[in-house]
Amino acid sequence: MNEARAVPARPAIGGWPLRHPAWCVGALCLAAAALSLDALAARLPPALWIRATLSPDLADMRQVVVRESFLPRLVVSLLCGAALGLAGTIFQHVLRNPLASSTTLGVSAGAKVALAVVGLWLPALLEEGGEWVALAGSTAAFLLVLGIASNRGLAPLSVVLAGMAVSFAASTGAAALMLFNEHYLTGLFLWGGGSLSQQDWSAVLFLAPRLAAAALLAGLMIRPLSLMGLGDVQARSLGLGLGWARLVLLATAVTVAASVVSAVGVIGFVDLAAPTLVGLLGARRLQDRLVWAPLAGAALLWLTDQLVLRWSGIYGEMVPTGAVTALLGAPLLLFLLPRLAVAAAPPRGALTPPARAARRPWTLTGTFAAIAVLALAAALAVGRGPDGVTVSGPSDIAALLPWRAPRLAAAFAAGAMLAAAGVLMQRLTANAMASPEVLGISTGAALGLLALLLLVPGAGRAITVPAGAAGAFLALAAILSLARSSAFSPERVLIAGIALGAFFDALVVALMAAGDPRAQMLLNWLVGSTYRVSATDAFATAGIAAGLLATLPLLARWLDILPLGAGTARALGVSLGASRLAVLLFAAVATATATLVIGPLSFVGLVSPHLARLAGLARGLPQAVGAALIGGTVMAEADWLGRMLSSTSAMPAGLMAALVGTPCLLWLLRRR
Repeated sequence: MNEARAVPARPAIGGWPLRHPAWCVGALCLAAAALSLDALAARLPPALWIRATLSPDLADMRQVVVRESFLPRLVVSLLCGAALGLAGTIFQHVLRNPLASSTTLGVSAGAKVALAVVGLWLPALLEEGGEWVALAGSTAAFLLVLGIASNRGLAPLSVVLAGMAVSFAASTGAAALMLFNEHYLTGLFLWGGGSLSQQDWSAVLFLAPRLAAAALLAGLMIRPLSLMGLGDVQARSLGLGLGWARLVLLATAVTVAASVVSAVGVIGFVDLAAPTLVGLLGARRLQDRLVWAPLAGAALLWLTDQLVLRWSGIYGEMVPTGAVTALLGAPLLLFLLPRLAVAAAPPRGALTPPARAARRPWTLTGTFAAIAVLALAAALAVGRGPDGVTVSGPSDIAALLPWRAPRLAAAFAAGAMLAAAGVLMQRLTANAMASPEVLGISTGAALGLLALLLLVPGAGRAITVPAGAAGAFLALAAILSLARSSAFSPERVLIAGIALGAFFDALVVALMAAGDPRAQMLLNWLVGSTYRVSATDAFATAGIAAGLLATLPLLARWLDILPLGAGTARALGVSLGASRLAVLLFAAVATATATLVIGPLSFVGLVSPHLARLAGLARGLPQAVGAALIGGTVMAEADWLGRMLSSTSAMPAGLMAALVGTPCLLWLLRRR
């Protein structure tokens, strides 16, 4: 009789396989516990630990600090991590989306902006706590995300892309709020970055019952949750009403995430990392993930917070814990992105053609040039003074030129370069959503400039452009390399760029919270202020823009052929390596130079190519020239409009353009 062959099993200890979430969670908890005990010993002798916990001596400040600050902070880190782990598991399972989390769905950003707005203008509503305000903001953001992604059937990447675009829109609004409320700036950055600092046990008492209620509800709805994983048809055949079940579960996850934001601020990416980690470690069943993901989230945040405390010292917090989790989570998102199955990429050449191609494209670009001249003249002549709006005559304009002309020239040149770079990127990738801002090229330039600022404090402008160009080129090369396996799938490329933006935002929060004296200068630059642009700066920016735009005719043939795909380009004798390198270099230098002037936010590089194409400019060179004229005009008028809003302060041109461009981004996503 033949013996059955034994199937080798994974090594096990005490019935548990070695690849089990318990081992990872246990290791994280041991490391966090060791750091916690060491931190506690640095604050208070071990002989006084029990007394400080149960009945502290109010005359001994060390015991008071341990009881009312250190211990509540430790418990809050556990509660927040567990709450986010539970919310992330529900989001990912209900939406069947492994990238879903409160961060990638815009839930945290919506709560943050809502609390900031109410705190600035309606502070009375926060006297009893901001939970309802945070919940309203989270719900509004989440509904907006679902509305944008609904035309793609809530496909995983579409939902995440819409969520991160909404988060970007919220960040733009928050930047505008912070700019005009500088006395709240430091506190808002610390809170918004996810500070776990505590002064009493109120946050623990706030979070504990909400987490318990959410966990109980998830346990009671384990059957509907399990059936959702089978798909809509199978679930309905088993008698499950998907509508109410999804509504209840998503409302639970949004409420839990909003509660965390209202209590401690935004804790980035824990709810993405915890479910993913336990899934990779073998928690395949939903029941297992619902247990181990909250435990993993609690352990991750506990360990991260203890590392932050170790870094910051005994009594201070240099960097909010939420910013550190975002610094770790953005690379995690990039790591997970290639492992997510996506739909087939659209065919090359899928750029939307104009509704009606212009018969005389150069006449149309001449019209755009005339409009630009008129707009610049109006911006020079019309201004706002103590007595209101004034229109200057020819003699007065001459006196105002040294003040207004450099700003307008720099803004126009920066807008033109971003718009031209946007056309090149859209044609290189055959992706109508590509632009320097969205793809992360502007963020890469900003990272290069930030590295230069930190490493070479006294760096002059002569090396800032090369540093920014290097950062932009590296970011662009990394994103395109990441997306090459999916044939430059629009969703993957855009999510990679937005992840870079989240990483950079976390760095800025860390610098601001640490009190770095360069942080305020960095913030002023981020919002795109042209206030300090000198005549020399304007001349240099305009000169680089003119030089770059003059090379566009050399790229004209490539701009028409590259969107047709690699095979067609080779058949027509185009060297793919040389052409792509030239386009990338143009985009990197143009973006870096423009970013120096107007910061990484504007969306001019996204919107201007679409406007030029909709106007009828179908060929590559006319579209690039027309988009450059449109982008320059938009940025110049954004600078002028920012000056006109107030006689005492001006809205930066980059931020003004972003406030207009962000709705355009959401509209374009909805159309796709």
